[in-house]
Amino acid sequence: MPEPQAAHPNQFALLSQRRFAPFFWTQFLGAANDNVFKFAFTMLVTYRISVGWMPPAMAGLVIGAVFIAPFLLFSATAGQLADKYDKAMLTRMVKNLEIVIMVLGTIGLWVQHIPLLLSCIFLLGLHSTLFGPVKYAYLPEHLGERELTGGNGMIEMGTFVAILLGNVIGGVLVSLPADYWLPSAKAVAFTSLALAVAGRVVAHWVPATPSTAPGLKVNWNPFSETWRNLKLAYQNVVVFRSLLGISWMWFFGAVFLSQFPALAKDVLHGNEHVASLLLVVFSVGIGIGSLLCETLSRRHVEIGLVPVGALGMTVFAVDLYFASRGLAIPPVPHTLAGFTAGAHAWAHWRVLADLSLLALFAGLYSVPMYALIQLRAQPTHRARIIAANNILNALFMIVSSLGVGLLLKAGLTIPEVFLVVGLLNALVATYIFLLVPEYLLRFAAWILTHVIYRFRVRGEEHIPTEGAAILVCNHVSFVDAVLLMAASPRPIRFIMDHRIFAIPVLGWLFHLAKAIPIAPQREDPAAYENAFAQANAVLADGQLLCIFPEGALTRDGELAEFKGGIMKVLAAHPVPVVPLALQNLWGSFFSRIEKGVAMVKPFRRGFFTPVGLVAGPPLAAAQVSPSLLRDRVAQLLQVR
Repeated sequence: MPEPQAAHPNQFALLSQRRFAPFFWTQFLGAANDNVFKFAFTMLVTYRISVGWMPPAMAGLVIGAVFIAPFLLFSATAGQLADKYDKAMLTRMVKNLEIVIMVLGTIGLWVQHIPLLLSCIFLLGLHSTLFGPVKYAYLPEHLGERELTGGNGMIEMGTFVAILLGNVIGGVLVSLPADYWLPSAKAVAFTSLALAVAGRVVAHWVPATPSTAPGLKVNWNPFSETWRNLKLAYQNVVVFRSLLGISWMWFFGAVFLSQFPALAKDVLHGNEHVASLLLVVFSVGIGIGSLLCETLSRRHVEIGLVPVGALGMTVFAVDLYFASRGLAIPPVPHTLAGFTAGAHAWAHWRVLADLSLLALFAGLYSVPMYALIQLRAQPTHRARIIAANNILNALFMIVSSLGVGLLLKAGLTIPEVFLVVGLLNALVATYIFLLVPEYLLRFAAWILTHVIYRFRVRGEEHIPTEGAAILVCNHVSFVDAVLLMAASPRPIRFIMDHRIFAIPVLGWLFHLAKAIPIAPQREDPAAYENAFAQANAVLADGQLLCIFPEGALTRDGELAEFKGGIMKVLAAHPVPVVPLALQNLWGSFFSRIEKGVAMVKPFRRGFFTPVGLVAGPPLAAAQVSPSLLRDRVAQLLQVR
C-alpha cells in the first residue's frame, strides 16, 4: 500500500524509501548494463574485429534489430506474467537471467565468438522485454496518485542517464590500448558481469508486490496474445490514445538518436566526441524534463503538460533545422574544441540548445502519459497494457528507421529530416489531442493556473481519487469549472447553466469537457430532466460530478442562496458530497458580467492574480441540505 503522501515532500525523497529505491537502482543497473554490452559489442565489430558477413557499416543496424526483436515477439507474454505473478519475484528472476546472459557474454568476448555474442544481445533484449511491464506496473502498486508523476520522472531520468553512462563506459572500455593490463573485450566482460551481479543484489530488497490477476491463464502464443493485448488496450479510449502518443514520442526520439553520428560528422563537421556530446545533451535534457514534471504538475498526474511538451518538441525541432542548415560549409574542426570555437561557435551552441530543449520538452510530454496509463488502466490488466505499449513502441521505432532512410534516399538533408519530423509532430499531436479532448482541457486549466492566476489549493486530500462523489462550489466566474479541473486528479463532469455554452471559446471548451447543460424547469422542462438523468448516469459510472448550487453566475461576488437541485441527485445516488470554495476570483479576469458577456480584459487586477480553492471534508448524503452546504462553503470562504 502507498505510504502517506505527506511523508514525501518531493520525488527525491522516494530514493530513501525501500518501496522505491531498490527498484529504481535495479532498473538503473539493468539499463546501464544493456548499453555497456550493446555499445561495446558494436564498437568491437566496427573497429577491432573483422566479421565478413557483418560489415562495419551494418553492425549497428544488425545489433539494434536483434536487440529489439524480443520486444515484438515476447512483450505480450511478459505482460501476462507480470499480471499473474508477484512483481518482486519476477524482478529477481529477470536479474538471475541477466547473470546467466553475462556469463555467456563473458565467454563470447573471451573467445570473440560473434554468433554467441549476437545471441547474448537477443537475450538481453528478452531480459528488457520481461522487465518492461514489471517496471511500469510496479509503480502504481507502491506510489500514491500524488507520487506517481514524480516516480515516473525519476524512472525516466534514471533510464536515460543509465543509457548515457552505459554508452560512455562501453566506449571507454573498448578504446583501452592493446598493451593495457586488461584487454578491452575482457574489460567489457568483467564490467557487464559485475553490473548484473550488483543488480541482482539490489533486487533482493525490492518489496513484495502481490499478483493482480493470480487466476490468469497464460497464452504462450505471442501473435494471438499480442492482438488480444492491443484489443484490450483499445477498450479504454483515453489509455489507447495515450499509448499511441507515447509510441509517437519514441518514433520522434529515434529519428534524432539515430542521426547523431551523421549530424556530428556531416553537418557539424566534428569527430566522434561531438557525437557523444550530442547524446549527452539529449540525455540530460530528457532527464531534466522528466524531473520537472512533478514541480509543474503540483504533484498530480497532470496531462495538461503533454500539449506543452508537444509544442516545445515542434518549436525546437524546427529551429534545429534553421540552426543547422547554415553549417554546411564551415572549416572542418575535427575536434570537440573546434566544434565550440571560432566564427561558428554561436551556431553550434544554438544547435546544442535546441537539442537540449527539444529533449526537455519530450520529457514533459512522455512522463504524464506514462502516469496516466498507470492510473487509468484496470489493475488486473495493467501489465498487459504496458506490454501493448512496448509492442507499439517497437513498431513505431522500426517505422521511424525506415521512414528516415526513405527521406534520406529521396535526397533530403539531415536538417530537412528534422524539419519534416518537427512539422509532422505538430500534426500528430493535434490529431491525438482532438481525439482525446481531455489533454486540451487540462492544458487550458494548466495555462489558466500558471499564467492568468496564481492558483493555490488547500484541503485537496478531500477531493476523492476514486469512486463517485458530488462536488459543490460557489459560482464566481466563467472559468470556475476550468480551475476545478486543475485542482482535481480526476476528470469532473459539470452541470452548467445552458447560457454559458453560447459564449465563444468557453462554450466550445465546455462542450469538449462534456459538461451537462441545464435550463430552469419553467423555461425548458425537458432539458431540466435530461440534465438530472445525465447526472445520475455519471454517478452510476463512479465518476465525479460538480454542481454549482447557486445556479446562475453571481453578479456581485457574494454567496447567493443554494437551490435544491442537488437533493434530487442525492435521492437517486446517496454519494459523499464535498464542499468547495473559490476565493479571490471576483474582480479578476472572466468574473464580471456586462450584458451577459464575460469581460476578458482586467476588471481590477491583471495577470497572476492570487486565487485559492479550499476543499472541506466530505459530507454523508444523509447530512446534506442546501442550507448546510451554503454554510459550509461560507466557512471555507473565510479560510486563510
